[in-house]
Amino acid sequence: MAKEIAGQIKLQIRGGAANPSPPVGPALGAKGINIMEFCKQFNARTQEKAGKVLPVVISYYADKSFDFIVKTPPVAVQLLEVSKAKKGSAEPNRSRAAEVTVEQVRQIAEDKMADLNCFTVESAMRMVAGTARSMGIAVKGEMPTKTK
Repeated sequence: MAKEIAGQIKLQIRGGAANPSPPVGPALGAKGINIMEFCKQFNARTQEKAGKVLPVVISYYADKSFDFIVKTPPVAVQLLEVSKAKKGSAEPNRSRAAEVTVEQVRQIAEDKMADLNCFTVESAMRMVAGTARSMGIAVKGEMPTKTK
């Protein structure tokens, strides 16, 4: 018999660095989930991605058990990492914070493809380029065009 899902919690936690302090502790404690057990499992599963911000979706059940899915880092975080910028531009339409190449955009799109709601790498690249544009990061090179 399947367990009854009581709800879901979405958090962004640094890989290998989950601890019971906020935001993890209060979010899980309010639902009656064993905080230390989650921290141990999360840290063990994200050892190879230590330090990167990782979205996690925690499904908790009526019997207080849980399971979780770790997703790929957000596009904005990957863009900042690739461009080596500290943060995006305060005025993205006027000043540029950094530059990335089309190849770097393709690499991010391929990495993030599982979490995006698109079917082709080209459409994922357009989504990544849109995020870059809204952060004030310029994309150097020719983006692939739509094919019908």
